[in-house]
Amino acid sequence: MFKKLDEVEKRFEDLERKLQDPTISPNDIRNFSKEHSDLRALVDTYRESKQCQADLASSKELMSDSDAEMRAFAKEEITRLEQRIEVLAKELNFLLLPKDPLDEKNVVLEVRAGAGGDEAGLFAAEMYRMYERYAAKAKWKVEILNFAATGIGGTKEVTALISGDKVYSKLKNEGGVHRVQRVPATETQGRIHTSTVTVAVLPEAEEVDIVINPNDLRIDVMRSGGSGGQSVNTTDSAVRIVHIPTGTEVKCQDEKSQIKNRDKAMKILRARLYQAEQDRVDAAHSAARRSMVGTGDRSERIRTYNFPQSRLTDHRIGLTVHNLPDVMEGQLDAVIDALIAHTQAEQLKNSTSIL
Repeated sequence: MFKKLDEVEKRFEDLERKLQDPTISPNDIRNFSKEHSDLRALVDTYRESKQCQADLASSKELMSDSDAEMRAFAKEEITRLEQRIEVLAKELNFLLLPKDPLDEKNVVLEVRAGAGGDEAGLFAAEMYRMYERYAAKAKWKVEILNFAATGIGGTKEVTALISGDKVYSKLKNEGGVHRVQRVPATETQGRIHTSTVTVAVLPEAEEVDIVINPNDLRIDVMRSGGSGGQSVNTTDSAVRIVHIPTGTEVKCQDEKSQIKNRDKAMKILRARLYQAEQDRVDAAHSAARRSMVGTGDRSERIRTYNFPQSRLTDHRIGLTVHNLPDVMEGQLDAVIDALIAHTQAEQLKNSTSIL
């Protein structure tokens, strides 16, 4: 393990030399700077650990000194250094965990109403706004790719591209069935209803990630449907793309321009096919789209939003928080961070410790 750390430190120093080369290309600067930044925490921690080990050896030598005060000082230093070395070893274990290669990706977020009729559509709209507000706090960019509304202000489904720093690493655990328990606005007798919303988080696929043969596509254009806008039902701007080999179908009608709708539909299609390929390569992939959304039935859920008790419970890790109004305003950090910490803890259990 320490041999690996030595190699990482040498690579870090090599990157520093390369970044000081005045002949380096702009593309190399970007790539080397990112790698240098990614390695910094690990190298800094390793260097501190090595220094503490050296200081510990020196302090142990002082225990044979004839001066009693010096021996007492050395004893205190040994205790402090041993504690610090233990902490640093745990940090190194964490920093050496394998990184998910998709963590740096942008995501295609899909939010759909599940079981529960109009109430499911209303909550789907609120769920999307929750993620939109969380993205705003993280300074991410959100672009709606497709949107289908219900007649009472709800959402049948919404698909959005979220771009920014390490978006997938934060949102990848959000995929699944989300259950809401509350009294709907349309309920006249005050009864609590249970509805569901399905969420899928797909890593955005660049063109280099997956190649789509144009001959495998059937592209149809049609008049947009839905309410609002003078162009609705007057121009053939809506686009439906079917990937014939897999039967994957995507429809976009959010834009007035047929070209823009086609571009957005291709983004969604590419993301879905990329996720399907990831699932095929690794059947146990935790973000597999089909396992995320299930059937949307009430009995399938990763999380429950209980409005009468102002409570959110994530059933995968047994986490409960009691500030549901704040969560719906996009304050998801406590939940998302807890899921990430749980995943890392599970990885540590299965990794080889350097302690």
